[in-house]
Amino acid sequence: MPATSNAKSASASTAPSTATSASVSGDDESSTADLVLPLVAVGAAGAVAGYGYLRRVRRVRDRTTPGGVGSPPPPRSSPPLAARDEEACAALVEADNRIRAARAELGFAETLFGTEAVAAFQQALHEAESELAAAFRMRQRYDDGVPAEEAARGHALAGIVGRCAEAGRRLDAVADAFGQLRGLERGVGAALGVAEGRFRELAGRAGASEAVLAGLHARYAPTATAAVTGNVEQAKDRLVFATVRLNQARQAADSGQPEHAARHLRAAEGAVDQAAVFVEGVERMAVGLQAAEQTVPAALTGAETELATARQQGSPDPSGPPPGELHSRLAHADAVLDSVRQELTGRQPYDPVGLLRRIVRATAPVASGRAGVLPAAALITARTATAAAADFVATHRGAVGATARTRLAEARRLLATGDQADRPPADTLALEARELAELDVRAHGNPYTEASGPAATAGTGGAVLGGIVPAEDPEDGTPAGFTGRAGHEM
Repeated sequence: MPATSNAKSASASTAPSTATSASVSGDDESSTADLVLPLVAVGAAGAVAGYGYLRRVRRVRDRTTPGGVGSPPPPRSSPPLAARDEEACAALVEADNRIRAARAELGFAETLFGTEAVAAFQQALHEAESELAAAFRMRQRYDDGVPAEEAARGHALAGIVGRCAEAGRRLDAVADAFGQLRGLERGVGAALGVAEGRFRELAGRAGASEAVLAGLHARYAPTATAAVTGNVEQAKDRLVFATVRLNQARQAADSGQPEHAARHLRAAEGAVDQAAVFVEGVERMAVGLQAAEQTVPAALTGAETELATARQQGSPDPSGPPPGELHSRLAHADAVLDSVRQELTGRQPYDPVGLLRRIVRATAPVASGRAGVLPAAALITARTATAAAADFVATHRGAVGATARTRLAEARRLLATGDQADRPPADTLALEARELAELDVRAHGNPYTEASGPAATAGTGGAVLGGIVPAEDPEDGTPAGFTGRAGHEM
């Protein structure tokens, strides 16, 4: 699939292994409600304005030649395709960031007010997500070269921008009502209690996840746990940031500054939500690796059965490869399965998901689909890769561009179809999404180097990287959720 330009000129940030982590310095004000963390520690783009065609026409018509006859108007121009492409990418990133922030906000509101109270907002969020999913689908087709004609491609890009704008309008329609429900401008007391409770829960789980991750490192090959290797440290970094912001929220509330309290609380909620993503990623990986490990022997047997059938009956597809090519594919599959057997019987730790992926890819060109364990193996690999990519994008959205997000959205779409044939391509797209997102992060460099001195909140670099607070105003800005763009309060 052709690569496209990302949504932002600088579309990446520090890698997870180098995410900023800092300990919390002593607060300027003491508070009995201060939390103690027992741990060490996007760009937005608006729609492009239309060209002033009518003004140009009037200007040309007002001009006269020596004979007194007005010149004809020039043909209407349109922005270059590259400019439209950049606009579409920016719109995708902005809409995706806003929906992710809104989802986090909604989770805290539901905990406090209940499912029924937030039903209308859940529906609005679902509608916005549907619009964004359609935009990502259009973008994927565009990246695949569909449509091919330049004029049609320009229309496709305009359609992407339109879908993203509609997603924003769905959230705008309920923004005021959501703000009234939360009522943070009137006081943060109950909402602050919910966030503090969630914080304490995650602080405990982060410590437990550290032990789980150590066990995974001892049991499996490094590639098996690479996607979650830095999760515990990054979870702690987000919780460090949340610690300071929760304390600031309570101090602001106690001193009669509800707007400041609301701003600090929303930033803390975003950090707590991302800490949960990191912790849950480790827990999910442990379950997934165990399931994959149990599936590998059966998948190996199923693959051997598929190869034997292909040798006896030829290609399962009448329009499949000729005998010579089929023989080459079978020989390649045999070599892959032999290497898998060697790893299984060796004494070194191995990557069970990686083994399943090799089995599935080697047998796919000759498989008939009768061995049910192979589709199950493909589902495990696709789910694992998609979840890892989704977690990475969610926790690094301040840096990840449109292309990685597009591949992730397409992987999710294919995985949701339930069609067994869609699982291998979903796996491939998810792996590509993660790789592209990591490239974005590495290219971006340090997300926020200006934070220094006593005024800087600990963990700010990670919070900017995660899109929790805007890079241009990390101390006072807020995430863009139901309430609109980053930096705008309820």
